[in-house]
Amino acid sequence: MSYLIRVQIPDTPGTLGAVASALGTAGADILSVDIVERGEGVAVDDLIVDLPGGRLPDVLITAAESIDGVQVDAVRPYAGVLDTHRELGLVEDIAAHPKTGFELLADGVPRIVRAGWALLVRATPDGPTRVAASTAAPETPAAELPWLPLPKARVLEAEADWVPETWQELGTELAATPLGKPELALLIGRPGGPAFRTAEVARLAHLAGIVSMVLED
Repeated sequence: MSYLIRVQIPDTPGTLGAVASALGTAGADILSVDIVERGEGVAVDDLIVDLPGGRLPDVLITAAESIDGVQVDAVRPYAGVLDTHRELGLVEDIAAHPKTGFELLADGVPRIVRAGWALLVRATPDGPTRVAASTAAPETPAAELPWLPLPKARVLEAEADWVPETWQELGTELAATPLGKPELALLIGRPGGPAFRTAEVARLAHLAGIVSMVLED
């Protein structure tokens, strides 16, 4: 089974290699490594690993944190694709099929930012409406979205009053970005975490900006 493991490690030569060796000793096969954020001597990396059947994901935490200074933020099952140029491919698909651009965006974004689901929502005088949704998006609607209109991309409070109880029960981390205009927003959820970091929100905003220009043409 594949897992995403997010680690904070000292940003020093050899540390990531030491983590990889420790995970390998625990029986994990590393499939990919993505740099999420770097700064102040610490790097945040996402590792996708395969773990043999019958082994509990707890061994990943134990192995990674056996290296001095390493902290595991989260471990969760992962079933996404391993493509380092995901943004480009998605933008090309949307440009080729603009009539279904919203649907393609909602379905493609979770694989890019390694989230569980995405919703495209619009503020209207009668309340928020769902414009498009990824295949794994929750059926339970949010009756209110008090953060709409949304002037800029940001992390949303996961336990705010507007968040449906079912989302909270799953420990869903949330982030959103406007799509060309404040009243239209892309909302993404990551059940079970980890929390969205500044660099991830910036990446989401950048992608949304490109897509909004493509769809305006």
